Amino acid sequence: MFQVNNNGHLTFNEPSSQFVPYSFPANRNQDIIAGLWTDLDNGMRGVVSYHQYTSGNVLTRATQDINTHFPNLNFSASWVFVATWDKVAYFSLTNTETSFQVLLISDRNSSFILMNYGEIAVTTHRAGYDTINSTHYIVINGSNSGSSISNLKNSSNVSVSGRWAFRVDEIFYPFGLTVGDKSNPVDDDGSSSVIQLLSPFLFFGRTYQQIYYMYVYCLNFNLLIHILNRLVMTQ
Repeated sequence: MFQVNNNGHLTFNEPSSQFVPYSFPANRNQDIIAGLWTDLDNGMRGVVSYHQYTSGNVLTRATQDINTHFPNLNFSASWVFVATWDKVAYFSLTNTETSFQVLLISDRNSSFILMNYGEIAVTTHRAGYDTINSTHYIVINGSNSGSSISNLKNSSNVSVSGRWAFRVDEIFYPFGLTVGDKSNPVDDDGSSSVIQLLSPFLFFGRTYQQIYYMYVYCLNFNLLIHILNRLVMTQ
C-alpha cells in the first residue's frame, strides 16, 4: 500500500503530514517520492487527485513514453498510477497556483517514475526521491538548494520540457473527475487514506502494494521493508 500526501509527496505504508521538506540524502528509515515537497493547502485552492490504470489509452501512452525515454527495453506497461496536484495553493498564500504530476509505471518487472511540471509558484521546495538509508536518491536540479524560484517547467532529463523520468527497479496525463480520479479530502497537510495498489510496485528491491498520496507533493513506503530485508539476509 502507499499514500498520496497533500504536501507533494508519496509515502509507503504510512501517511505523512510533514510539510517542511528535508534534504536528500536524508539517511532515514523511509522510502519517499517527492514530486514537489512544500507546504501546500488544497483547502485554499486546487485539487489533489489520483487514478490507477490497468488498461486503456493511458497504458499505451505510458508504454510509448518509457520506450522513448529508455530505448531498447521493449517495455509494455501493465499498470500506471497517476497522482495530480492541480492548481494547488501554498499554505496561507491563496493567490498561488502550482500544478504537477507523479506517475508510477510498471510492467511487474521494471518500474519507472515520471514527474511532470506545469506552472510552479515561487516557494522553497524539494523534488526527487530518497530510499531507506539513502542507498538510492535523486535530487532534481535546483530543488535541494532551498531556491524559491522554480525552473521545473522548463527543465528535464529526457529532453521533454517539464518532465523528469527515472528507472527505479535497480507532460500531464489525463486527470480529474471526468476520468474517474478520486479526490483527496480538503485538509491542510493531510493525506489520502491508504491506497491499495492494483499491481505491485518495485522500488529499489522493495515491493510495495499500498501508498499514501500527500497534499505536500510526494509519495512514501514501509511495511514490507523488514520482511524483504530478512529474505535478503537468509539468501
